[in-house]
Amino acid sequence: MSDVTIADGPVRERRRAIPPWFRDREAVGLATLIVGGGAAARTLIRDLRRSPDYGLRPVGALDDDPRIRSVSGVPVLGRLADLGRTVRDRNIEAVVVAIPSLSAAALSALVRDAAETGAHVRYLPSFLAAVERVAHAADMRALSFAALLGRPERRNLPDAARARLRGARVLVTGAGGSIGRELCRQIRGCRPASLHMLDHDESNLHGLQLDLDGAALLDSPEAIIADIRDQLRIEQVVRATRPDMIFHAAAHKHLPLLERHPCEGVKSNVLGTQNVVRAALAAGVDRFVLISTDKAANPRSILGATKRLAEMVVQAHASDRTRVCSVRFGNVLGSRGSFLTTVAEQIGRGEPVTVTDPEVTRFFMTIEEAVGLVLSAAPMAEYGETFVLDMGEPIKIVDLVRRYARQLHLPDVPIRFTGLRPGEKLHEALFADGEERLPTIHPAIWATRPARLPGDFASRLARLYEAAGQGRDDQVRALLDDLLPEYQPAAASDDELALASLTHYADEF
Repeated sequence: MSDVTIADGPVRERRRAIPPWFRDREAVGLATLIVGGGAAARTLIRDLRRSPDYGLRPVGALDDDPRIRSVSGVPVLGRLADLGRTVRDRNIEAVVVAIPSLSAAALSALVRDAAETGAHVRYLPSFLAAVERVAHAADMRALSFAALLGRPERRNLPDAARARLRGARVLVTGAGGSIGRELCRQIRGCRPASLHMLDHDESNLHGLQLDLDGAALLDSPEAIIADIRDQLRIEQVVRATRPDMIFHAAAHKHLPLLERHPCEGVKSNVLGTQNVVRAALAAGVDRFVLISTDKAANPRSILGATKRLAEMVVQAHASDRTRVCSVRFGNVLGSRGSFLTTVAEQIGRGEPVTVTDPEVTRFFMTIEEAVGLVLSAAPMAEYGETFVLDMGEPIKIVDLVRRYARQLHLPDVPIRFTGLRPGEKLHEALFADGEERLPTIHPAIWATRPARLPGDFASRLARLYEAAGQGRDDQVRALLDDLLPEYQPAAASDDELALASLTHYADEF
């Protein structure tokens, strides 16, 4: 009998019984809707059934052939046009488009409908290539993030934020990074008039377009290759794209690398931000949003110091014409290079999990939560304030590792403590000493009142840029210390810095 069950009239309807794995509510993986009922869909369902590590659990399919009632034992729940309704009614968490012959226009419409529901979208054949790369470790999306975080996951994007994005022209910098990709995915689901995605790495852009569209020819105007350090190029891009909103996610983010190379942190995180925000003001952009980090509060690292300076640069450019703000949050789960990704890789190789200290804690939220709240904060920007996302209570890293192992039904995994890296804190804070926590209209978003900038802020920044451009690391550190009285760098030897940069432990916001 074929794996596709087809109704053959009212009497001779043949229907396979739903297999036990489909009825099992405790099955691991996201509830997944398969779009398509052909050979590709059948192959995909069989592969997902054999390999639960893919993290996807097929619970239904869609197909336009009314005779097809089930595909490899998975019930057909409607036609392709029913995608949005089916996702909402059946609590679908992921959608895989398994119709290789689907036209580009039809694929785009399906992707848009799925993205509007907040479901994760995957495609064939790019999906099959992706699962081959991660099959050795559990897919992050298969996890219960609520259990890991110790609180419910927040996913709702307010209507006001959706309305602000609908029909708007949007530019995202650092679009190929983890935060940038999720920004693009959620923004596209709000039906903007245009979405331009800027990155300096062509491979990042290729991967981004593959994720969003299922194909990546890099021949459309929406993909832009540019370096935020190049002021003239950034001005050219902003003039050409005429965005209503800019989400600035481009940055250097890895703490130990920046401890060794502080000039690079200044050039990307501070000067790069200044280039983008100035281009936004010159072009009359309505909203500019900087993605910041909790490491900017009472900074002890080059990463934290440069991101705090970036917040101040944004504040310095507040105007009535262009509303600017920064959004500060901590670590995100499930992103490329994030802590759990590293844990999965180490477990997959049979290695001990590396943690800096038994007592170290961090704030965590999912990448979907963080980006949804960033989009919610954007309409509230007024005068260069920094918004801070409510990330719940800090979590001990060792507790997070153990919760993760339990979800994978693993015995307690061995943990190797490496010691705090130079510039790293035992406990992070979302607010700096002296910062006032102000409520906003959103219950999960706080604001800080901007502190007064020094009168010679611009000239001191210019000296910092000059030192960074000439590669004078020691002078850059001294100027950062002068610009930021709250900056308390931890002294470290060259050997300690080298060891920190090699330690296989990721801590990316």
